[in-house]
Amino acid sequence: MNRIFLDVHALQTVPPSNINRDDTGAPKTAVYGGVPRARVSSQAWKRATRTYFTDQQLLEPSELGVRTKKVAEVLAERITALDSTLNGPEALALAAEVIQGATGSTIEVPQRKKSKKKAGDDDSVEETAAAPTSKYLMFLSARQLDGLAQIALDAAADVKAYFKNKENKARAKEIADTLHSVDIALFGRMVADSADINVDAAVQVAHAISVHRVENESDYYTAVDDENTDAEPGAGMIGTVDFNSATLYRYAALNVHQLRSNLGEGLREDEPLTTPVRRAVEAFVHGFIASLPTGKINTFGNHTMPDAVIVKLRTTRPVSFASVFEEPVRGEDGGYVKDACERLAQYVPSVERAYGDEDSTQTWVLRVGASTEKLAGLGEEIPSLTTLVASVGRAVADHVEQGG
Repeated sequence: MNRIFLDVHALQTVPPSNINRDDTGAPKTAVYGGVPRARVSSQAWKRATRTYFTDQQLLEPSELGVRTKKVAEVLAERITALDSTLNGPEALALAAEVIQGATGSTIEVPQRKKSKKKAGDDDSVEETAAAPTSKYLMFLSARQLDGLAQIALDAAADVKAYFKNKENKARAKEIADTLHSVDIALFGRMVADSADINVDAAVQVAHAISVHRVENESDYYTAVDDENTDAEPGAGMIGTVDFNSATLYRYAALNVHQLRSNLGEGLREDEPLTTPVRRAVEAFVHGFIASLPTGKINTFGNHTMPDAVIVKLRTTRPVSFASVFEEPVRGEDGGYVKDACERLAQYVPSVERAYGDEDSTQTWVLRVGASTEKLAGLGEEIPSLTTLVASVGRAVADHVEQGG
């Protein structure tokens, strides 16, 4: 198929918040254009997007995967569901050996945990065996786990002998490296012990940065002890929490042909080849735009949606518009959204004239409020997120179908 890319740009204003903390607990920052900016890491927003798929039921459980070190426990549950006689430690041990045989990854029981149990005046030590885990997070689709569970039943009599057979080992590896879930196809997978079953990510997500200079602030708070009397003045607890507020520029690029390659022949045998790609694209566009990392969300309640979204479908290469904010927006008239939109309205056509292909590029604009009016001329105005998602999905499906 032809190479096509989807660029998603968003301006989102976030009030006092701390949605992505660094190792000191302060909001993450970066220096750009010589001044400090608020920053939200790409990993934080990718995680939020993946979670949104499930929370909002954008995709079926069978279309998603699980990323965990506890992969043996996850597989053991499936093994037991297929054969109730294989359960407990036996199922865990079997699951660990099957995963190791299929992926080459080491699945080991961590050092035994010790817990103290009092017996009268003396302490006796009781050892509790932990379940085997991988050394790093493993990402497997629901269908891959189902396939490996069936392999486990076939190998249960003698796992080591089963995997000595080259055909059996190849079959298990093929199951682990095909039928990828949508989230694996989008965000990729690294298997350190078996690089040949890695999956190249179809999506690249930039670190969100503020379009203006930002300085972190600190909130001093106190908590009152409900049981204190008038004779016991003072707080039951005091502390501080760091925060900032910002208008963020967010950007992600989706390589559609890589996504199709990762998904393979589709998630269901009874659907057209364009359907899984379209569903994945629609889920990503919806999830990336509407999701929000949840750091300190109970403290600040910073539930906002983007002020403006620009989506471009292009055949050249991904293009970020972050450069227009290298000189920070000053917000001299109060606020930053209006000035940021005016800059984009001037910059985007210039970039497209210089580097784009206007004949093959489609543009959609979703915006809210008078401050974003300048963006109206950049592309087809879309009234709602639902309509935007459907329009982008339909255009991608048309490109995939025409490209073969």
